[in-house]
Amino acid sequence: MRCQLCGEVAVISMPQHRLKLCEEHFPAWVERRVARTIESFRMFSPDDRLLVAVSGGKDSLALWEILLRLGYQADGVYIHLGIDHEGYSDRSQSYAEAYAETHPEATLHVVNVRERYGRSVPELALEGGRKTCSRCGMIKRYLMNRMAREGDYAAIVTGHNLDDEAAQLLQNNLYWLRGYLQRQAPVLPQTHPGLARKAKPLCLVAERESAAYTLVRGIEYIQQECPHSVGATSIFHKHILNDLERRSPGTKLQFYQGFIRAREDGFLAGTDETPPLEECAQCGQPTSANALCAFCRMLETEEP
Repeated sequence: MRCQLCGEVAVISMPQHRLKLCEEHFPAWVERRVARTIESFRMFSPDDRLLVAVSGGKDSLALWEILLRLGYQADGVYIHLGIDHEGYSDRSQSYAEAYAETHPEATLHVVNVRERYGRSVPELALEGGRKTCSRCGMIKRYLMNRMAREGDYAAIVTGHNLDDEAAQLLQNNLYWLRGYLQRQAPVLPQTHPGLARKAKPLCLVAERESAAYTLVRGIEYIQQECPHSVGATSIFHKHILNDLERRSPGTKLQFYQGFIRAREDGFLAGTDETPPLEECAQCGQPTSANALCAFCRMLETEEP
């Protein structure tokens, strides 16, 4: 297998793009693809300060690397969730910190949920009788938005890749979750002074491409999946899409890009069910509730 640009040995074949690339040309191709995605969806400007949601995994570290190589001012935030199974959270943090140490131009902020609020995410989920993943998502969104607001960052960027977005889209379509479909987009604009813009620069990069990028760039990351993700519906949907992709390369990309085009053409016009936002009486963060936001209600009702 040879690189189609220079004839050297290729490190990856991408049938959906009809392209094979070598160790030199592949990472440059990924970086250009992300740069075009940022520009195409007007995610943010070169002068914006960005906050990268860093998990210690391949996608978030690949994204951080790409943004820095493209010349963006990009700091990271790692949220220590307190998942103790096989030292998962501690190990994830160590990978994020190891990457940050090699990039003095960027800062890594660390928020430890247990140290700051007295309980870990699994403990908060257990106390509230909620699924860990559901509670985890709410907590991470709250803390990232608060960090962006306090640090005066223009946008929060996450490492959601094409596989993530296609699997989420499949689930949203299977159950016709109109609200979720309305909010699924490569970039979500700021709708309230206290809510940061959110962007997904890797939305057109396949998971396999992201993994290969970290390998070629020599980025070490935690390969263990979150223990609480076992049996997640999104993983099942990814398996379905992987089968379709093997039979017809390019299916995931066509599925996702077709949805984005339909969205831009007004397919979801009039389906925005987002309620008006007020400020939480306790923390000041935006909320659709009358008094306290979901995060403050959680802490108030689940005291140890």
